[in-house]
Amino acid sequence: MSAVDKALVLDYLKDYQDSLCQRFATLDLAYGSGKGNSHFLEDCWEREQGGGGLTRVIANGKLFEKGGVNFSHVFGDQLPPSATLARPELAGRNFEAMGVSIVMHPDNPFVPTSHANIRMFVAEKPDAETIWWFGGGFDLTPYYGFKEDCVSWHQHAKNACDAFGDDTYLKYKKWCDDYFYLKHRDEPRGIGGLFFDDLNELGFEQSFAFLRSVAENYAVAYSEIVERRSPMQYTQAQKDFQLYRRGRYVEFNLVHDRGTLFGLQSGGRTESILMSLPPVVNWHYQYEPAPASVEASFISDFLTPRDWLA
Repeated sequence: MSAVDKALVLDYLKDYQDSLCQRFATLDLAYGSGKGNSHFLEDCWEREQGGGGLTRVIANGKLFEKGGVNFSHVFGDQLPPSATLARPELAGRNFEAMGVSIVMHPDNPFVPTSHANIRMFVAEKPDAETIWWFGGGFDLTPYYGFKEDCVSWHQHAKNACDAFGDDTYLKYKKWCDDYFYLKHRDEPRGIGGLFFDDLNELGFEQSFAFLRSVAENYAVAYSEIVERRSPMQYTQAQKDFQLYRRGRYVEFNLVHDRGTLFGLQSGGRTESILMSLPPVVNWHYQYEPAPASVEASFISDFLTPRDWLA
């Protein structure tokens, strides 16, 4: 297995954060209809137990109501219970976790929320082989359904995987469908995408190449949808439906998301961890969309895992 080059990964993650913030700021300025500021605010932070990061947030933009592209590199001599419970071989090791996490919440309800994450984990101890892996992926949470967007999103997901094995896309698509599922609601969070973890069997070079492929395809896939949907006009009723459906996003992140749990248990920065939550959300008791409405059709037709490329 090829040697692990942590410095190479760190450099890529920092460059990716820079390029993605520039891309999203450009989209906000070009396609937004609001009066907000298209710049990302920067917040550099340090973690008392070791490491730190750079949080970049856009708030009340012309297009993005809230979004974040966050880099973190944390390390320590003891892993949190959320990590060692599933991987007892990690107990007693020093660890490093580095990554970029992205969540974008547009104001326009016809533009979906997107989420992506690319990360590397390393655990070491003297006189023992280093344990390492890559993880991440991307998924889409629309509030109104457009088949064209679903197909293009999954085509880019497949493009990200094609050079790494014939079954890679289907394997990581299913993992995404299974992971981003609200068990207490018995429904998916959105239309899925890719999710992978514990990736090291390809060796360092190919595993890192796959990580980059996922990151780059996410940027293009989401940009295309933003450009298509941002010019669409919407009503207050459609905005209200978006705010209701955002509640599902919050529920997943606070109840099921492993990254949230790891961050909080490892002494991560709470503001950065919870940056993923949308700025405004509504919950309605026993809400049901009107029968035969566009909203009802969205729930029945789009919130079921399926093969969008069939």
